[in-house]
Amino acid sequence: MFKWGKLSKGIVAGLLLATTLQIPAYADSSTGTNVRVAMFLDVGTTYKSTVPAVTLKGDSAWGTGPQRGGLTETWLNFGAGESVRFSVDGYKVKALQSSDWKTVSAAAKALQATADRPVIFALDQSGGTVYQVFTGPYASASEAQSAAKRVAGSISSQLGGQKPVARGNFYYSVGSFGTQADADSLRQSLVSQGIDAVTVLTGAQQYAVWVGGVTNESELSTVKGQLDQSGNNLQLSAVNNTDVALILHRDVTLNLTTPSAVSHYELSGSEAKLMVTGNGDMITQVVERSGRKYRGDFEISSVNGQLALVNELPLEQYLYSVVAAEVPSSWPKESLKAQAVAARSYALYNAASNKFKVAGLVDTTLSQVYTGVDNEVDSVVQAVDSTAGEVIKANGKIVEGIFSSNSGGVTADSTEVWNNVNTTYTSVSSEEDKAAQASLKSWYYVLLPNGTAGYVREDNVVMSGGSTSAGLSKLTVTSSGVNVRPLPLIQSGVDPVAKVNPGDQLVVLAKVDESNTYAWVRGPFSSDQLLKSLKGKTASDPSSPITNLEITQRGPSGRVTEVTANGKVLDVKYPDSLRSALNGLPSTLFDIVATGRYTVQGAGDVKSTGTATSSTTVLSASGAKTWNGGNMVVMDGSGTARIVDQSNQFLFVGRGNGHGLGMSQWGAKGMADAGYDYLQILQHYYQNVNITKD
Repeated sequence: MFKWGKLSKGIVAGLLLATTLQIPAYADSSTGTNVRVAMFLDVGTTYKSTVPAVTLKGDSAWGTGPQRGGLTETWLNFGAGESVRFSVDGYKVKALQSSDWKTVSAAAKALQATADRPVIFALDQSGGTVYQVFTGPYASASEAQSAAKRVAGSISSQLGGQKPVARGNFYYSVGSFGTQADADSLRQSLVSQGIDAVTVLTGAQQYAVWVGGVTNESELSTVKGQLDQSGNNLQLSAVNNTDVALILHRDVTLNLTTPSAVSHYELSGSEAKLMVTGNGDMITQVVERSGRKYRGDFEISSVNGQLALVNELPLEQYLYSVVAAEVPSSWPKESLKAQAVAARSYALYNAASNKFKVAGLVDTTLSQVYTGVDNEVDSVVQAVDSTAGEVIKANGKIVEGIFSSNSGGVTADSTEVWNNVNTTYTSVSSEEDKAAQASLKSWYYVLLPNGTAGYVREDNVVMSGGSTSAGLSKLTVTSSGVNVRPLPLIQSGVDPVAKVNPGDQLVVLAKVDESNTYAWVRGPFSSDQLLKSLKGKTASDPSSPITNLEITQRGPSGRVTEVTANGKVLDVKYPDSLRSALNGLPSTLFDIVATGRYTVQGAGDVKSTGTATSSTTVLSASGAKTWNGGNMVVMDGSGTARIVDQSNQFLFVGRGNGHGLGMSQWGAKGMADAGYDYLQILQHYYQNVNITKD
């Protein structure tokens, strides 16, 4: 059984000195089980990652078309290496129209820095090329109208008297054609008369011209009146906005220096699903996903008014990428095999639930990290292939196979994360997690001559052999411009406490491990920082300011399950939610140290505790005096030193990285190093399970 005292002694003693179309989620086919992974999708608080359009490029010939009745129709074909853009029709803002590229480019650059991201279309007219800037899509007409006001403010200097307006997906069809050229001819004629018109693909080699693109039927009636007065004598029919169609555009968004057009297809139809397919070995690049390349097919649809992009591919090929993204490919073979089985179980468990509405998985840590073929390496492919089909089961059902980076020496019990009992996830020892810090440097916690305290890494100093009158050791700096860090790790975005140079002597308060996934320090955080982080994450707001923050309950592994602020419980939804609520802590296996808290032991072993203030009286060698601020070094009877200050901040000292449930990835690595095979690793971390091949 884990003893919390080990953490207090091993870490705290040192560091505390401081302060839909129904598609199966996965289905058997000739290539095996498939999984569906969402890359861009908006399902509210569950998952949100959006872009106005995606750019796809296949490494061989490929095509696209709608999926209807379980069958995919091919409407368009593209060549190898051809870039094509896709988006979904809906509510948007027409921000600007101009023939001046510099004006359009400047407006697009301004919008790229906002939440209203732009797409630019080029239209050929008799007088030359005209560019239209759109933003969106938005979930509703009212959102688009609000966005139009924002956009007007963002590009006010480029508008030149124009006014951004909300647009939508209400159209009239004014003609059907057998060729795009015939449809384009009518569209250009209408546009030259000031009528908004688009060419639309309604089937393989079937084209139409639509007019309108407004937000409601009332506005569409106004469009009809304009057309009736134009004298074009057109046959109008209202477009059913559930029917699948592709609105054709020439897109010049990708290069804001020199306009270079690519084909852009805007998917119309509230129930429409557009499939992007190639031969079985085709690799598709997704530009908006950092240019990564992926196996399998892609599905484009509209969910909550936003573009949804889902990658569907064979499970085992998905695992080639996932395992390599989740753990280093250089790790021992048995740990890679354990990760493969856990990841396979996780994928199948979640795929069956269709957790994300149109997919069972996403490509981030919310599911499993999935970065495509560029991450595939031989060692991982071998680990996946050698365990093909193997899953973790309990009572005949696939177990979710949950894992985390490092459990900090002991895994979590399910009650510490979810508040309920799951016998697969009971707390077990994971001493091998220490492998995470095996090659890391140690750091000294030091006191500078000006009273400032911080951390320096051991390779920049040497112990000088001297000591203070109180018996604290001194060290000498050996390198130039050494950063004294606020925490024992390099943080590129955090300013150092100070800089020291060769010959400078510093007082050593402690020697500690570099913060890592096994052992870490975060903070100190002020009351304001904690209140900001807690906002919206507790059922009721804590009182302000936070002067007292205490752990009042721990679970079986020692993880924190309850914290009080000023005596009131922080009522988070689940115990593991304390991680994000308390400014993004790596785990809930932690202690809290108040930087101004002190304990005084008086006569008769009577102890008193208080918080340092400007009126605190200090008894020193020179007698009693009022503490005027700054850092104060105090020592206990054993010679252990710590710093107390008057900032009333809170330092968090802990172990582990992640929720701690199930397999610890670093622990699995350590077990493999020690000679355990993947089956032993899995059955250690998952209780009451069998590893079976389906």
